[in-house]
Amino acid sequence: MAVALTMAQMKIAVLRHSYRGQRAQAAGTGAVLGLLLAAGTIYLAFVSPDLLAAGYAVWLLGWMLGPVFMGGGDETLRPEYFGMLGLPARRLAVGLLAGAFVGVAPLVSLVASLGLLVAGARLGVVNALVALPAMALQLAVFVLLSKVSVAVVGLTLRSRLGAIGSGLVNGTILAALGQIWVFMVVFDTTGTPDAVWYLPSGWGLLAVRGQWWALGALAALVLALLGAWAALLSRRAGSTRVSGRGRRPITATTAQGAVVAKELRTWARDLVRNHQLAFALSYGVCFAASPLLIGWDGMLPYAGPIFVAMAAAMASNLYGTDGTALWLTLMTPGMSDVRGRQLAWISTQGPIALVLTVGLTAIAGGPWPLVLALLPALLGGAAGLVPLISVTALVPGTDPHRRAGNPLRTSEDDGGLTGLAYLMLALVLAAAIPAVLAAAWLGWPGVLVGVVTGALYYWGFGRLAERRLRSHGPELLDTMRTGRKPQGSSGRPSVTTRFAELSRPRRLIAGWCLGFAAIPLVPQGILAAVFVANGTLRHSWFLATYMPGGWRYVVAGAFIALGLAMYGTALWIIRPARSSEAAAA
Repeated sequence: MAVALTMAQMKIAVLRHSYRGQRAQAAGTGAVLGLLLAAGTIYLAFVSPDLLAAGYAVWLLGWMLGPVFMGGGDETLRPEYFGMLGLPARRLAVGLLAGAFVGVAPLVSLVASLGLLVAGARLGVVNALVALPAMALQLAVFVLLSKVSVAVVGLTLRSRLGAIGSGLVNGTILAALGQIWVFMVVFDTTGTPDAVWYLPSGWGLLAVRGQWWALGALAALVLALLGAWAALLSRRAGSTRVSGRGRRPITATTAQGAVVAKELRTWARDLVRNHQLAFALSYGVCFAASPLLIGWDGMLPYAGPIFVAMAAAMASNLYGTDGTALWLTLMTPGMSDVRGRQLAWISTQGPIALVLTVGLTAIAGGPWPLVLALLPALLGGAAGLVPLISVTALVPGTDPHRRAGNPLRTSEDDGGLTGLAYLMLALVLAAAIPAVLAAAWLGWPGVLVGVVTGALYYWGFGRLAERRLRSHGPELLDTMRTGRKPQGSSGRPSVTTRFAELSRPRRLIAGWCLGFAAIPLVPQGILAAVFVANGTLRHSWFLATYMPGGWRYVVAGAFIALGLAMYGTALWIIRPARSSEAAAA
């Protein structure tokens, strides 16, 4: 008990001193949004028990998957900090669990759990009393499942096979969530599935409704998860290195060849990059193949392009992931490793994307001009943007040899990494617009447009990245070493750097615009216009194809305008602040 209270007090002290300035503003905004969701969950208790059970299932899913996809979750108190105290694993787990209950997310989840109390009060006094321990146990299950999920993924990332397997599983889950409408159609889901009652998130509600065994099941699950987490904590301190036996020396004869060889070996050996590559591949394939469940193969040809976009998003902080190893490049006069990194990136991602695109397009029977124009434009744009964004808006990362027992945590700035990923997705998709339009209007000549634009992106963005690296190399290294982001010559952050430094509401709006603008722009706008031009009507979810004759192009054009407006809004938000604005701030 003393250890638990001490760690809870430590967490409170850390948060009290760290929630200042922008971080405090971000935490406040997150708390407000979370409380709104919690209020909506409580409202479900007045509407329908089935909906309340489904709402808690969503909360459970968020606790399990959110930290996995966001870099490992809250690690204010790390197990490594207490490694020299000699605490037994179970005692350490209890203390860390007490600390995990301190924070914005647990508080918001506890508020959402008040729906159990509302549901119990509507049934009777005894049911309301049962809701009190059910709330505490449900919150404990949420937190422990989150910790166990992160620990399991972190443990699997200690081997190459585990890193690849974890990436495949995570990519599949995220793709399934993105295509949830397909599964709703397949299973003809018109109401709440019965399964939500028998997930751990529904046990508290079952107990409140008179099935007392569910309360005991929750308590038993808490003890089991606590034991599992304790066992995982005892294994966390192990080495994350892979055996070096049987490795061949680098025999490159040129500087660029050495960079390419080094990068290729990093892509093959770094467990984080293994995880990212497997994640992007799984996401692209599963996202494009999901509509096969309803008999539509129209998305299959785009598995390769989706993979390229996601792989670029995963590599958006390429230089930051390598840590302070940047000094090796800076200590070589006149040297830049940008071209070598570009070539290595396109060498690892390109063949996979090509095989996916050609193979799945052949299965679907086309559209050949569109996908063959889209792929080179995306590859060239991504290969150019990956180093450019990384050196322009670098997010300080942890040196690979200093990563903690949680390999998912490559940086302390989760918001910055998420912002870079969204920005990269938007820019890569925007880079493909000329090729898509040319292929839609001209057919096969559009393929040439895609190849030319991709080559120009590769060369032009790479050249800009080289210039940036040569002119701001020392500042980037200082950023990696100290965590302080460099300022431009005018004393203001660059446009891309500003995204990570925005207040939480503005970053949220910009992130939503960058993340979802492609939906009205590409499928509902550009592709829908192509379908209308080809006479393909009432097709899948493309709204314009369902409109009366005079409104089809109008609706498609409106969606294109909406997508462009969303991109414009995001760029307006992250624009460099004017001197008057900076003075006012």
